[in-house]
Amino acid sequence: MTDTEKSLDQIAAAAAAAARPFARTSPRERGAALVAVADALEAAGDELVEIAMQETGLTQVRLKGELRRTAWQLRLFADTIVDGGYLDARIDDADPEYVIGPRPDVRRMLEPVGPVLNFAASNFPFAFSVAGGDSAAALAAGCPVIVKAHSGHLELSRRTAEVVSGALREAGMPEGVFQLIEGQQNGVAMLKDERIRAGAFTGSTHVGRMLADIAASRPVPIPFYGELGSVNPVYATYADAALLDAFVASVSGSAGQLCTKPGFLFVPDGADLSAVADAAASVGEHRLLNPGIGRSFAQRRDDVIGAEGATVLAQGEVRVDDAGQTHATPTVVTVDVDTLTENRDALLEESFGPLSVIVRYQDRDALPALHAELFPGNLTSTLHARPEELADGSLAPLVDALAETSGRVLFGGWPTGVSVTQAMQHGGPYPATTSDATSVGTAAITRFLRGVAYQGAPQELLPAPLQDANPWGVPQQRSEAGRSTTWGSFAR
Repeated sequence: MTDTEKSLDQIAAAAAAAARPFARTSPRERGAALVAVADALEAAGDELVEIAMQETGLTQVRLKGELRRTAWQLRLFADTIVDGGYLDARIDDADPEYVIGPRPDVRRMLEPVGPVLNFAASNFPFAFSVAGGDSAAALAAGCPVIVKAHSGHLELSRRTAEVVSGALREAGMPEGVFQLIEGQQNGVAMLKDERIRAGAFTGSTHVGRMLADIAASRPVPIPFYGELGSVNPVYATYADAALLDAFVASVSGSAGQLCTKPGFLFVPDGADLSAVADAAASVGEHRLLNPGIGRSFAQRRDDVIGAEGATVLAQGEVRVDDAGQTHATPTVVTVDVDTLTENRDALLEESFGPLSVIVRYQDRDALPALHAELFPGNLTSTLHARPEELADGSLAPLVDALAETSGRVLFGGWPTGVSVTQAMQHGGPYPATTSDATSVGTAAITRFLRGVAYQGAPQELLPAPLQDANPWGVPQQRSEAGRSTTWGSFAR
């Protein structure tokens, strides 16, 4: 029986039954299972990429790179599990002479929250979909995963789920540890099921906020990690041809259907922007992911071009083929700061597609306050400045403003490259996300863990990471008896 033939109750019950056995798997067992999934995805790569090309219109080069990223992300999480530092194991030895009163033996670690529901994204059919970052992080944490497939690539979702489930089964993981459901109504119903203990989502602000509200309004609310949207402003103290060429490349990559696409570029008033038209003209048309996204982009493009005070630098084109799919080339308009602030309702909304706005400013010192007013929450913000400007400290107020409102601050780069690393932060203050955590990098695992402390527990009943014998060999932070009398000495 396939997942799609099971009832929602059967799927939820299977995930709940798998939760404790899966949580108890050793780091090496679970890590080996993730590596097995990575190997299986790569073995099926040609088939999966072909399906993805047909369903999404993305290029073979893009999809092969994305599949590689997905596989190696799983391998990185495997090493993270084996290392064990993510468990944050802490041990306080019993201390009758503790300075604020006798202290019992207390041991704390992070443990899996239980079954996780992951709403797959449309724009990354591998990296943020069935086997993508949210699924990888939850599996690494030891949580069963139920994926709600995205309607934009259903065939790919089904085949990917078969590959992942088969690899986990062959690796000896419990039945029910990875399952797939389809349909918006089924996704909402599963989110309301009491057996689901956390949710993850990548998609539109409207849908993400609706799901977040459902998760919060349950009789027992659950954490919901939604990535909703971002316009990723870029600030430049200069605007030469090289910078403008790179800007257009970042805007048009994957037809601008990236959550980190730079939606706004701020440049000094009077900068020569003629290079924009030439750079945009060199970009061929690209199919958008599905007809719905195409229609939304066409309407959004009309709104931006028609905004009062907007001047078109690169007109771009929108074409709908006989199958109803939209193909587009880059559109770039320019406005001054006053126009942007006066027409914010028309201009500030995210444009999901190859469109961006260049904003001309006169007063660089006014940028920090302007940024705080217009962009309260973003995945990224970027600064392009010359070395001497970075060194003299004059841009520190702007950098502070960017850090307060963004999950990632870039210097001299472009935000559309999100590397999977230990230190990556892919999140940001609302409305970029519903909860300011990262969905990329190894820190993403912490979203699906909860702290549990054991007080006075016998060694035999402690989880392996908290036992004195430490059979898993994980890092342990230990507070020995008598240490409290030295508190404060390091601060003197």
